[in-house]
Amino acid sequence: MMIRLGVVVALSVLLVLPAEGAVRVTATPSSLRQGDTGALVVTGVPDAKVIEGSVGERPLIFFPYADGYAALIGVDLAAPAGQTPWRVGWVDATGNPRKAAGTLRIRSRKFPVQKLSLPGNMVDLDRATEQRANKEAAQLNTLYSMVSGERLWRGHFTRPVASTGPGDGFGARRIINGKPRSPHSGLDYSAPTGTPVVAANRGRVALIGDFFFGGRTVAVDHGQGLYTLYMHLDRVQVAEGALVERGETIGTVGSTGRATGPHLHWGVQLRRARVDPEGLLALPVRD
Repeated sequence: MMIRLGVVVALSVLLVLPAEGAVRVTATPSSLRQGDTGALVVTGVPDAKVIEGSVGERPLIFFPYADGYAALIGVDLAAPAGQTPWRVGWVDATGNPRKAAGTLRIRSRKFPVQKLSLPGNMVDLDRATEQRANKEAAQLNTLYSMVSGERLWRGHFTRPVASTGPGDGFGARRIINGKPRSPHSGLDYSAPTGTPVVAANRGRVALIGDFFFGGRTVAVDHGQGLYTLYMHLDRVQVAEGALVERGETIGTVGSTGRATGPHLHWGVQLRRARVDPEGLLALPVRD
C-alpha cells in the first residue's frame, strides 16, 4: 500500500508500508542549505533488523535515537540547489523488506568573497611543492573515505578554541593574489599562539600531519564518517590512535603551514561532504 504523508515543508515523503504500519520520516531542521548539517529521523520501526539509506549519492548511517533511528545528513558546500532524492530501507521483524523514499529541498547559500595577498612561493608552487601538496590532499581524501560503523560522539559539540570573535570564512570564494582558488572549507578562529585547542566531541585521533597548506594538523574520527580537523597548530599534544573526550586539549593555536598569522582552521567532513562547523554546534540530534 502506498501512503503519502505530509511531514515537513522541505521534505516530501513516499512510503511503502504494511497496512498496520505507522512509520514516520522527518528531516530536522526542516530546511537545509548548502553546507548545512541535519538529520533524518525514522520512527515507527522499533523491530527493524537492518536499516540503511541515502540522500543523493551519499549513504546514511543510522543509529538508535529516542524511539526510532537517526542518521546525520551532510550537505556539501558546493551541492546543487533544488530537490535531492532520499531513501530509507529496512527489514522488519518478520524478515520482510520495507522502504521509504522522497525528496529533500536544498536551498542555495550566499558565500562571502575573500581577497588575500600571500608570498608568491606559497601560491605559485614549484613542482616539488605541488607534488607534496597533491600527496597530502590524497592522504586526507583517503582518510575521509574510511567510515567506521561505531558512533563515538555523544551529546553536544563544543567550540574548539576560546577566541575573541566568531569563526569566519566558511565557503568563502577565495581570490589569492588576483586568482580564484578553491572555496574555503572550514572556519578560521583568530587566537594568540599557544591558545589551547580542544576536541569538539568524543572521537579517535585518526591522523597527525605536518602539511604544506594546513601546517600541523590533527584529524579526529567521531565515527560513521564524521571527521573534525584542526589545522595550523603550533603544538600537537595527542598521539594517533588516542581516544579523546569532548573538551580535551589536543594542541595549541599556531601559524604553521600557509597562514598569515596565528589562528585555528576548524574543518568538518561528514561522509565526504564539506559542512559548516557551526552546524555541529547546533546539531538538532542529541543523546
